[in-house]
Amino acid sequence: MPTVDRRTGLEVLDRDECLRLLASDPVGRVAVVVDAGPMIFPVNYALDGESIVFRSDAGSKVSGATSGFPMSFEIDGIDEIFHTGWSVVVNGVGREVVDGTELARLRALELRPWASGPKTHWIRIQPKTMTGRRVARND
Repeated sequence: MPTVDRRTGLEVLDRDECLRLLASDPVGRVAVVVDAGPMIFPVNYALDGESIVFRSDAGSKVSGATSGFPMSFEIDGIDEIFHTGWSVVVNGVGREVVDGTELARLRALELRPWASGPKTHWIRIQPKTMTGRRVARND
């Protein structure tokens, strides 16, 4: 039986379900701190073990990932007809992947950015926390 948060009434997703949902979608949002403020960007990503990996051109996402500040990543699914949905949030520290062996392995992942540009920077978010919630159908 699912665990339900008594305060919110939301179903709490376990880590395995969070990972299953993260593996099911190629698009999410990454939040970084740039110039002392938060910024959120859509990204194409892949799940590498329990890490989030995405590609980017130089700019805010790369600066945020190399700043040492925490990063967050979020995906969700919504059913507007039945008023149900879910959300998974990963919090951790990002870093740019520069090791040649690791880059070669990552290039084999199914990660194809939709936006144009070379996207030569590979960023990894190693989770410190991973949480998920589901709004169940309320009959």
